[in-house]
Amino acid sequence: MTLFRLDASIRTHGSASREIADIVEEEWLAAHPGDRVERRHIGVDTLTATAWAAAVTAGMTAPQERTAEQRDAVALAATLVDELLSADAILFAVPLYNYGVSQHFKTYIDVVCTDPRAFGTPFLAGKPVVLATVRGGAYGGGTPREGWDHSTPYLRRILADCWGADLSVVEREFTLVGVNPALDPFTEQASQMHAGALLAAREAGRALGALPVPA
Repeated sequence: MTLFRLDASIRTHGSASREIADIVEEEWLAAHPGDRVERRHIGVDTLTATAWAAAVTAGMTAPQERTAEQRDAVALAATLVDELLSADAILFAVPLYNYGVSQHFKTYIDVVCTDPRAFGTPFLAGKPVVLATVRGGAYGGGTPREGWDHSTPYLRRILADCWGADLSVVEREFTLVGVNPALDPFTEQASQMHAGALLAAREAGRALGALPVPA
């Protein structure tokens, strides 16, 4: 079996989303020792900002008239979709940035959707996907930032409703406690949230690893 893992954090060390994803991957590998994990890290090895526009315009241009940039964008979209379709399970690690979806992951989604296999179709229908997402503050009901998380609802719409994935979400909040002194009063709550997220990640990874091997 193959697990495809994509990370979108801009951090190379100390990433909270990567910590959660590492646990999910660890549990999946425990159930599938020796199996493959294919990786893409778009927070570090970024997709070009113009790839989406080039792929879109390529779809309106005769193949023999496409520019080199358009041809590259079409090939990139095909590669991204191939990675998703060839995997038996998928793990996305995507943090909340500035109240919205990571620009790297938004570009990724836009480019994927230009491929004919992904455009307007639930091309991941039934495929198990775990989304590991983290937020620096707290955005739950009754908090001052309730409703300010414009990433997680969007990602649910894309991954589950549009792409058809069998989606599980592991979330952690207050990752900036201990970093931002203004959040020091919430140290205990943050610690509890951290522990809960790590437990949820382990459960999600075990569930992912327990899936039957395709015939």
